Amino acid sequence: MKSIGSRGDLMELKAYQQQALTTIETYLRELKKWHETYLSIPDVARAAFDYAKEAWKKVSDETYHPKETGTGHALPNFCVKVPTGGGKTFLAVQSIDRIQGLLLERQNGLVLWIVPTNQIYRQTLSYLRDRTHPYRQFLDVATGGRVMVKEKGDRFQPQDINERLVILLLMLPSANRQNKQTLKVFQDAGGFESFFPPEGRPDEHKKLLEQFPNLDCFGSEEDFYGLQIKSSLGNVLRILSPVVIVDEGQKTYSKGAQATIRGFNPSIIVELSATPPEEANVMVNIKGRELDQEEMIKLDLHITNKGSATWQDILKESVEWRNELEKEALDLEAETGRYIRPIGLIQVERTGKDQVESGYIHAEHVVEELVKTHHIPRDQIAVKSSEKDDIEGIDLLSSDCSIRYIVTKQALQEGWDCSFAYVLTVLTKPSSQTGMTQLVGRILRQPHAKKTGSKLLDESYVFCFQKQAGKLLSTVRDGLQGEGLGDLAHGVSVSEDNPSTKERRLIGIREKFKQFEGKVYLPQFVIQEEGRVEQIRYEMDLVRRIPWGEVSFKTIEELPLKEKKTTDMISGLGYDDGEAEVLVETMSEWSFASAHLDTMMITRRLLTVVPNAWIANEMTQKALLLLRRRYSEEVLAANQVFITEELLKMLEAERDRLCYNIFNRLVEEGKLRFILMEGKAYQVPRHIEIPNRPLKPLTDDDTGRSVQLNLFDDPVPEEGFNDLEKSVALYLEKQEKLLWWYRNLVHKDYYAIQGWHKHKIYADFLATKKSASNPEDYEAIYVLETKGLHLKNDDTRYKQDVFAICNKLSWDELGLEFPDKKVHFQVIFENEWEKAVNELFA
Repeated sequence: MKSIGSRGDLMELKAYQQQALTTIETYLRELKKWHETYLSIPDVARAAFDYAKEAWKKVSDETYHPKETGTGHALPNFCVKVPTGGGKTFLAVQSIDRIQGLLLERQNGLVLWIVPTNQIYRQTLSYLRDRTHPYRQFLDVATGGRVMVKEKGDRFQPQDINERLVILLLMLPSANRQNKQTLKVFQDAGGFESFFPPEGRPDEHKKLLEQFPNLDCFGSEEDFYGLQIKSSLGNVLRILSPVVIVDEGQKTYSKGAQATIRGFNPSIIVELSATPPEEANVMVNIKGRELDQEEMIKLDLHITNKGSATWQDILKESVEWRNELEKEALDLEAETGRYIRPIGLIQVERTGKDQVESGYIHAEHVVEELVKTHHIPRDQIAVKSSEKDDIEGIDLLSSDCSIRYIVTKQALQEGWDCSFAYVLTVLTKPSSQTGMTQLVGRILRQPHAKKTGSKLLDESYVFCFQKQAGKLLSTVRDGLQGEGLGDLAHGVSVSEDNPSTKERRLIGIREKFKQFEGKVYLPQFVIQEEGRVEQIRYEMDLVRRIPWGEVSFKTIEELPLKEKKTTDMISGLGYDDGEAEVLVETMSEWSFASAHLDTMMITRRLLTVVPNAWIANEMTQKALLLLRRRYSEEVLAANQVFITEELLKMLEAERDRLCYNIFNRLVEEGKLRFILMEGKAYQVPRHIEIPNRPLKPLTDDDTGRSVQLNLFDDPVPEEGFNDLEKSVALYLEKQEKLLWWYRNLVHKDYYAIQGWHKHKIYADFLATKKSASNPEDYEAIYVLETKGLHLKNDDTRYKQDVFAICNKLSWDELGLEFPDKKVHFQVIFENEWEKAVNELFA
């Protein structure tokens, strides 16, 4: 199985990923600075100085939970909260590169990569060992092609650590000292002797123990040779202070697991988790809505729940629906050349060979029903269980693959990333304890991380039977929460009908506001040229016009590169057999002589910003030409990852600058207008869709009263509001001059503004101010975006700039049709929201 979409899609930085990496970079720079301060103070004062905590204060207002290494030193650590399907492995390899470059300033060393399950282990190992996979290619470029991937049973030498980036993959049980079956990691073993002083050198053993007092030893200080350090893998890890990557970090918070991982004396720990525990230091919190906005999620999620059907009836409906999806996919391929083969996942109650006659719905029963009743060829059906794995080693995204149905119990809970899965059929009895919670997320990934334009192929589907509606919705909600997608619960609907005809629960406008139904419009940026009149499109109307020849390379021309070769001092290395003298320390110098400058790799990376390969290659060559004036080819090769990242940043900034110029020029030329135009303006919806389940209403904590001035006729659900948004909503309710308001979500049915950046702006609230002459009407619509203080960044400034243009243009344009009304756009910050709302409704 491959990851999301084609391999080219994998390395394209999404907006939320870029923002996450920018935060990580800021933290690492601060960490480097504070660590230097830490080293400058006397040894006796270091114990009371947590440099990791000081760096944390620069990037987060959240409470920091300090950790220590096994030697008692401050341990830098942070967690990236990323929903399922958000590219956590991609973020991991990107983080490794930044840690190596910004914090450790080296290209060699050891990375300990800890994963929780065998399936994720095999998948990650496959990615990292496959030299054609973008993850491995990225690391190869970062190290000049000197990546070495190892497993627990493999051996490596000090020379490997000095000359390569060694990535050691471990399963969580192998990293947990409390697991008796995996204590081999900590046992004395052959193959690692060269990392330690030889036997019979008690002084050297003692010196190394003073530096790393938590090493495992034989004997005692009273013995003739004193304490002798074990030549175990566990001890090797402790003296090398690895960078630790923890996948599914929430599973490592048992006392034993935490003690073991910290006991490896890491230089830094990076956790990745969709559901981190409270003790985690969450530095990056990626929301489900950000994945949805990047077209990475299939929403809406439609659930068909039958009360009277047999499991065979439900299977029949899901087969028919998958067939409809395949017809749609074939039409899409004929029109666009884009290949999608919808796959149905079928959950059964039993899969074991000895459980066929147990009275439960078994995988063999389902396979037989698919073949005999629905005439599905057997090669299109795969069984995935602990005993049988028909999809092992198969690329499910390949057009050569015939699989259309995968029958499983729970074997796809983790490590699954096939974006062709569209339909989940839950064939479990109402009393069955086999849950569907963790299978919901298996069908949410969008093929190729890009919408198709087909409603059927941009959404996902669940079929089940005889489930209690309340429990079913709770199960699905729990499933989304477990995938880190809880804020997308609004995109779930339950029906007793086929998904082709069913609708979600619709909520109309409150009776007292019915006069506004179908009569409230908001302006859009509309392009008018060459007989074309339509909403502006980023790629077609802005990026297509970019004069790439005007890109400024000043930052690249002045880019400082390190000419000094990387050196790394490691204690206890160089004790080779047969040597007469034992060296206490050895200096290892990293050589870049064989490093290769891969211009094609740089060009491929630039394609995430520059849409044309020829132009991307020109950008690469021009940047290298400028740098060759000051640096040798060897230095360029050694710094190529840094050069690529800086070139990407420069091009992104230049792209945004040039798009801004194009945007403004189109406005000045009258080709781009912010107007109300029939068929082009946004119309406030006549109804909205909400989850068809009991919802906790948004209520005032002081009065216990639910909101009454929401435009739509139902209690506003509290879920999906953060603390600031909730405070603003409740404060709006208290304004005497407020007529009505409603929450504007990141969804295709809600109001969005396309500016000169790729992603549309979805403000948080729309609110109206009563007319001074007629309190039953409004005189102004306010489009409000809320921002916490920690989010005052370039994105916020961009939104403020777009809003400023909207305010400048909308007054005149709207005045043509609505002389007594206005639209005002405003960003409201956490430290001034009360004042801002008061001023608007004064």
